[in-house]
Amino acid sequence: MDTWQPAWIGVGSNLEDPCAQVLAAIERLGKIPRTRLVLNSPLYRSRPFGKADQPDFVNAVAGVLTQLDPMTLFRELKAIEKAMGRPEQHERWGPRIIDLDLLAQGSERRSDAALTLPHPGIVERNFVLYPLADIAPDLELPGLGRVADLAAAVTTEGLTPI
Repeated sequence: MDTWQPAWIGVGSNLEDPCAQVLAAIERLGKIPRTRLVLNSPLYRSRPFGKADQPDFVNAVAGVLTQLDPMTLFRELKAIEKAMGRPEQHERWGPRIIDLDLLAQGSERRSDAALTLPHPGIVERNFVLYPLADIAPDLELPGLGRVADLAAAVTTEGLTPI
């Protein structure tokens, strides 16, 4: 792919100095080949989603421009997670040193075993929508709507700017 496309990446951590982990992951995003880190949201502290008996999370969203196709970018995100110490096998919604989610890329819509775009949990997760709205309020998520409108439809309960 020669064309530069925008992509939006959710970043989260709740282990081993989560603020530092999130910032380190964002820095690594800028080192992905054929990808440029353009901006990132402020950090937010959020209550755990799913499994409640774990530390609070720190979350942010990064915006990049990339020439990589979505699957290649997704594999690069998984490689960063592994390099930062996230085990390949992990508990769903459990604690994690780092979590990188490809939220959306260009106007891509796909749903297969490895990758769904836009990310299937966006519309119900304030810890994704509010940071994304900070940097891309007018972004149209294919099949879902405008980010600012989606964010307005969820509460800020359990979410605190850092």
